[in-house]
Amino acid sequence: MNFMLPNFAPAYPEIFLLVMVCGVLMADLAWGDKKPGTAYLLAQLTLFGCMLITFGTLQPDTVHTFSGMFVDDRLADILKMLVYITVSIVLVYSRTYISERGILSGEFFSLALFATLGMMVMISATHFMTLYLGLELLSLSLYAMVALRRDSAGATEAAIKFFVLGALASGFLLYGMSMIYGATGSLDIASVTKAIEGGIISRGVLVVGLVFIVAGISFKLSAAPFHMWAPDVYEGASSAVVLFVGSAPKLAAFGFVMRLLVEGLGAMSGDWQGMLIILAITSMVIGNIAAIAQSNIKRMLAYSTISHMGFMLLGLIGANENGYSAAMFYVVVYVLMTMGTFGIIMLLSRAGFEADKLDDYKGLNRRNPWYAFIMLLLMFSMAGIPPTVGIYAKLSVLQAVLNAGYTWLAVLAVLLSLIGVFYYLRIVKLMYFDEPETDAVIAPKGDVKVLLSANGLAILAFGIFPQSLIALCTYAIQQSA
Repeated sequence: MNFMLPNFAPAYPEIFLLVMVCGVLMADLAWGDKKPGTAYLLAQLTLFGCMLITFGTLQPDTVHTFSGMFVDDRLADILKMLVYITVSIVLVYSRTYISERGILSGEFFSLALFATLGMMVMISATHFMTLYLGLELLSLSLYAMVALRRDSAGATEAAIKFFVLGALASGFLLYGMSMIYGATGSLDIASVTKAIEGGIISRGVLVVGLVFIVAGISFKLSAAPFHMWAPDVYEGASSAVVLFVGSAPKLAAFGFVMRLLVEGLGAMSGDWQGMLIILAITSMVIGNIAAIAQSNIKRMLAYSTISHMGFMLLGLIGANENGYSAAMFYVVVYVLMTMGTFGIIMLLSRAGFEADKLDDYKGLNRRNPWYAFIMLLLMFSMAGIPPTVGIYAKLSVLQAVLNAGYTWLAVLAVLLSLIGVFYYLRIVKLMYFDEPETDAVIAPKGDVKVLLSANGLAILAFGIFPQSLIALCTYAIQQSA
């Protein structure tokens, strides 16, 4: 009996990351008390190593391995690179914040790396079980990160809600996958596609399975009406964890949607288009209207996220390459904006004080005009005001919707987007026209200062020259398997 070893090369980044996570845990055990920054440095080196390996293993052709359960294509490479960069920046922004709250430990960084591994598996999965395993690895790591501040009642409550609702969503997803398996006899995405296109299976069972899968995906994207966890988790968890939860996992969730809905169930696009339209409208309505009533900026941003995910779903409705590219562009821009916004929130926070009330931003321009300007750019971009990149993200999605023939939906999205302008501009008004409530000095470390400034200026630069980022997203979609 011959046993053929699989081709491990496409999974070298994942293997390296897994080995390094064990190294981070061991290093924290050995030197965590004496040198608390060791885990941080190792985590950053790990992400840099993953970046080099991913770049070094780039191949012109799509490569499948592990019996077709794992793929290395352009979409996977680009999304993984974006995940590494995002997680690395998140860790830089978070270091001072978690240090002041006593959680600068190997636990935080190893959980962040385990979550990154889950994202990488989700992005490269071409089998339902691989997708599910990646998703669960990410989800379990996020639950633990939310609960990391064990002395905080708010964080504990948020973690319990996140875990219970997340388990429910995972159940939906798993049940949907089992229905698809029952109808097609396979969990391999290519085989499922072939079986559906063959047309000799029970369509009723497929549609029921699809409904459960879309429900599970909606929870992971925090799209309404499966958004209930988002405001509580954003408010209860520490800002560093919220930044992590709200940024890189969105890139992985987009990859998950592409693998599952587009590549696996693309032949049923006529069925999932209608569901996505309902989810998109519900998300934009609930997100924009509920955000107006919030006085806590983290809860406001949670509802803002729900609205943004609704907008992103609009890009998928067209079920064509232009729409998928627009959706990917939207997700990348959203992650860029989220990183900057929570970077500012953590910058204004200090030991014993969370800058999570809208009033905490009063008079920021008088305290520090530069960071007030960066926050202004971020709020303008989230609202879709030129010349920031947010306007192009919204326009590209709206163009995809119009090309798909849903003019009424584009008009509705514009009207709901206008509602969102109010709560973003309210923060600008507080920063520039109100008196500051404190004169606490804003003094970030050198790396945070540089990255946060680059983050804010990137919002402006991509708003003036968006072509390169749009071209990257288009290339990733066109070259994917």
